[in-house]
Amino acid sequence: MANETEAAAAAAQAINGQGEAHVISSAVDESKLVSDAVRSWPPHAVKDLLSIGVCIRCIFRLFGASEIVHSCATLLTSALSATVEKLMGLEGHMEHKDHGSKENPCSQQSSEGSELEPKLCKICLGILQFVYRDNREMVVKRACPYDFAVFITELVKQERHQIDSFSLEVSIPSSVVENEQAVWLYMKRKYDSELWFQEKFRADCLSAKDFLKLSITNPLETLLDTKYNLSSPLRIRLTYTHSEVAIKVQKHVEKKEGNKRIKTGMSSVLHQQPHRLPSCHLNCADDMDTRVGNEIAGREYSDFVTSEEYVSTRLCNVSDNNDSPDLSQFEVEKVSQPCSLTFLCHRTPVYIGGRYLKYSRNVSQTRWIIDDERMGEASVEEIIGSNILPICRGDNYKFHAAGREDIDVRMLGSGRPFLIEVQNARRVPSEMSVKEIERKINSMENNLVKVKNVKVVGSQGWSLMREGEAEKQKQYAALVWISRSLEDDDLKTLSSVMDMPILQRTPIRVLHRRSPLEREKIIHWMKVEKIAGSSQYFLLHLCTQAGTYIKEFVHGDLGRTHPSIGSILGCRAEILQLDVTDVKMDCFLTE
Repeated sequence: MANETEAAAAAAQAINGQGEAHVISSAVDESKLVSDAVRSWPPHAVKDLLSIGVCIRCIFRLFGASEIVHSCATLLTSALSATVEKLMGLEGHMEHKDHGSKENPCSQQSSEGSELEPKLCKICLGILQFVYRDNREMVVKRACPYDFAVFITELVKQERHQIDSFSLEVSIPSSVVENEQAVWLYMKRKYDSELWFQEKFRADCLSAKDFLKLSITNPLETLLDTKYNLSSPLRIRLTYTHSEVAIKVQKHVEKKEGNKRIKTGMSSVLHQQPHRLPSCHLNCADDMDTRVGNEIAGREYSDFVTSEEYVSTRLCNVSDNNDSPDLSQFEVEKVSQPCSLTFLCHRTPVYIGGRYLKYSRNVSQTRWIIDDERMGEASVEEIIGSNILPICRGDNYKFHAAGREDIDVRMLGSGRPFLIEVQNARRVPSEMSVKEIERKINSMENNLVKVKNVKVVGSQGWSLMREGEAEKQKQYAALVWISRSLEDDDLKTLSSVMDMPILQRTPIRVLHRRSPLEREKIIHWMKVEKIAGSSQYFLLHLCTQAGTYIKEFVHGDLGRTHPSIGSILGCRAEILQLDVTDVKMDCFLTE
């Protein structure tokens, strides 16, 4: 553990050193880019935004200069402020100065051991100032986008993922959009007639979320030594939440709807008033991050839609009041603390597929526990999964198969297709590693289960598994006993069956866990193999439609399956043993 800690510290030091070198080498070019953009701004409007409490990076966004700032990843907030202050002649009106160390301007600014209370942007709530509360509820401030990217890189590397590419996902509170709309409406009423407003504030601009993503993407590519890819299986997720905002939304819900969930979103309201809001703000409204299933920032999606309705209601109220050019009718949300930041780095599931053969009549397909007692000596799921999971270094796994056999039924022939879904795998096994997994399973002493044609597949593995599953055919070999001697006419009768339909009601043995339905299935063909020295025992080879209950087809299940072997031969019939000899699917037939 000590060695890992020292290694992590050394890596962090190296990364920070790299960040400092970037700051020194690019400072001049970045300052020039910023200066060129700022010179075209009207000083009185910039002063107005600063007096409202808008941060420097949000001002750049509102003036359509996002590309310049997010390309200057090593430029400190204090440097941006100084440039604007100097060129606009706005001394004394700037946001708070950074408190970074002069020796290392990209060093972490943390509240550890002190009460750090930075001034928060009234639009982005400190998100674009790189101020947040960590998982210990400590306020942390990063000096620049590169410094923030260094922090994310360290967290990613702690997860020890195999990194071939990455995607970046960001979720922010809905009040960021609300506050931005309020500021835009305020500026529109006050400066709508001025040329700079018509040319710049109506230009396409980035949402706060996209601005953050673009600000740190290039540094992350450099630090992780890989490329950003929107469809990458390795996902870095930053979720910003704010308890004060959530409480306000909840109060609005309780007052307005009596806790009734609202199904109408913000976008429909905004799109009904396109003349009042520019496209960039409509995009912001549509840009709510709805990833991670139905949960956003710890709330269900329907709760999130309710918060959008809260935003749209307030926007409509202020939009309908055109008498006053100030914010008295619509206060920008005031918060005392920055957002809480939750970091998550995970890989989408890795799928490893193949075919398995089961040689034991005391091995279930999946883990089977009844009243804390294991049924059978093992399971196919555990034998395969326990050998794959350590190689992938995943959190856990799920086992999927194309159908199932009972614990006392062997799976022979070409085997049954299966998929192992590894959750959050830190490593995608190579072809050589997969072959080693296959060799290890097949060389187990108990010889319960073997696998073949094992390979890493993408999500298309699901399509391979499901393709033709309903129409697939299965072949069986059953050891059957009948209550009388087998006659030659019986052989002809059974062998003459071709595509015979049967009706099966849900078997009695599974009625406690299956719906009581009547199903029509097809028996495609049957062949009888006599057993030497026995007139009442024989091997029945048959091919049926997937989902046919073979045991019930033999003995009739007290008349619940008709016709059956017993009814066809006009005697009692019992099945003693059953093997699946083939599952006719194209899935994983070859390596």
